[in-house]
Amino acid sequence: MELYLLRYFLAVVESGSFTKAAVACLITQPSLSAGIKRLEDQMGVSLFVRNNKRVSLTTAGSRFLPRAKAILHEVNMASAEIAAAEQADVLRLGVLQTLPAVLVARLLTGFLAEHPGIRFDLYDGSEQELLNRLDERGLDYALSLRRVDDKTSRPLFEEGYKLALSVNHRLAGERIIRGEDLSNESMIVRSRCEVLSETSRYFTDRNVRPPLVYRTAQDERALSMVGAGVGVTVMPDSYAAPDVVRIPMRDFNPRRTVALFLPRFALPDRLAGTGGAFADFTVGFFAIGHAG
Repeated sequence: MELYLLRYFLAVVESGSFTKAAVACLITQPSLSAGIKRLEDQMGVSLFVRNNKRVSLTTAGSRFLPRAKAILHEVNMASAEIAAAEQADVLRLGVLQTLPAVLVARLLTGFLAEHPGIRFDLYDGSEQELLNRLDERGLDYALSLRRVDDKTSRPLFEEGYKLALSVNHRLAGERIIRGEDLSNESMIVRSRCEVLSETSRYFTDRNVRPPLVYRTAQDERALSMVGAGVGVTVMPDSYAAPDVVRIPMRDFNPRRTVALFLPRFALPDRLAGTGGAFADFTVGFFAIGHAG
């Protein structure tokens, strides 16, 4: 069984889509589909239930998933051990796609100023993608959202969500905005937003259906379009720009906790001190208010 077939399989599981998995694997969708078919033929079972909206695992696929992860984990372990003696000090950091780039940049700038010999390998992903990569030892640390209060992560800061509007918007001077005030406002949709369903329900409950003018997975681009006056959108409090104001919406109170997720396995001895220093620096960095 070829390892690339296992990677194709896990990519489909992570993304829930053959199309997205092909993009992640840098191949065409027909090539990925052929690879999955070859893997299923080799195993003699169907691994996925395919429909028009989303791909899901069959019972056999669910049983195979932890085995596939374990196989690739062992391969990664072997590769890491072989290369350990020749590698530079590299920390592999996963970053949640909905964290502001400027915030992550300030964190890494501060740490590298104190530890100039360290190099970071960065990976952007969703919550589930980052957790999967941590489990497979594809990442050392991850900046993501904390859903469970346990010892696998260290909380950094908590924040809410507000409406983002251009400084020139007619509602820019309000202290609080009602959902009903936005019935005719052009809305920008952040497709990766963790509270997208809550936001949709907030407007639906008020019988408000603002026109959707732009949908994007890139939050910095969404913020820029807000500043340009293209539309308004809901964003976490840590997003800010000089040409954008942030105003709370009445009775809309979701919050999120951003945390540093720790390694699932012990780091190599040569990285243990560096990893510990990065974790301590990150907690201290946010403790003095850098998220604001």
